[in-house]
Amino acid sequence: MPLALCCLSHSPLMEYVQPQADVRGRVDDALASARSFARDFDPELVVIFAPDHYNGFFYDMMPPFCIGGRAQAIGDFKTPEGPLSVDHDAALAITRGVLEAGIDTALSEDMVVDHGFSQPLDILLGGIDKKPVVPVFINSVAEPFAPVSRIRQLGEAVGRAAAAMDKRVLMIGSGGLSHDPPVPRMAQADTEEKVRKLINNRNPSDEARAARQARTIAAAEAFAKGESDMHPLNPEWDNLVLDTLGDPARRPGVDGWTTDWFAEQAGNSAHEVRTWIAAYSALAAAGDYQVTSRFYEAIEAWIAGFAVTTAVTTA
Repeated sequence: MPLALCCLSHSPLMEYVQPQADVRGRVDDALASARSFARDFDPELVVIFAPDHYNGFFYDMMPPFCIGGRAQAIGDFKTPEGPLSVDHDAALAITRGVLEAGIDTALSEDMVVDHGFSQPLDILLGGIDKKPVVPVFINSVAEPFAPVSRIRQLGEAVGRAAAAMDKRVLMIGSGGLSHDPPVPRMAQADTEEKVRKLINNRNPSDEARAARQARTIAAAEAFAKGESDMHPLNPEWDNLVLDTLGDPARRPGVDGWTTDWFAEQAGNSAHEVRTWIAAYSALAAAGDYQVTSRFYEAIEAWIAGFAVTTAVTTA
């Protein structure tokens, strides 16, 4: 059976801070095209690689990756709330395949996910419960990070396990590209309260969640006006990533990408591109592939180099 892929940026700001109308129109067209791609492929299983933003995973136990046997979305930033339609048997099969490949992964029977998972599922499939799914968390915000070579190997192991199921499997990579939103970092936590929240801040009050959301929106508005010291977007870096992942011959070169290079070139949250690396590597495990669509726009209002790509195996 063929495998297919859709990688796309996510942004909690999409419903709150609007770019110029022509920009939003181009984004909406690209997302509509990706939806049509997913609908035409009609996957029997969806594997989604996505990060978390200190909503489900904290420093009390921060795995480099985790596969969800069950998962619940919190519904932040107007994204869907509730259980994902996780294919438990497929999740266990993929977990076994990853472990047998020598890649250490955690397994969660109670995974909590945020907009990083729910927004792309909603955009591409019309909801978080429309297709059987296996959620794969990749740590992209909490230092220290796994080397990029390990992300590639994880993706390839997931891809081999998925290909062995003899199903139409859609790989989704969620996040990136260049961006540096106000996600907290342990290295900059200068009070005991900030440290504590990074260690375990599950189930915050509605007031606390609203305050965090307001800070993010304010940061985006300042960034769009050029009134912010956040790392600027880097279209050159973004397109290098797209060029490399889109070429099966160049993709293994990601092993030379370093953690420091991500942050220096494209901001601290550029590490979310790890989800794309995993998704493209999963696709490559089934053979050669070709990119069927590519969209890119640097969108300051969303603090993101925003991209959407689709691809299919050719063998």
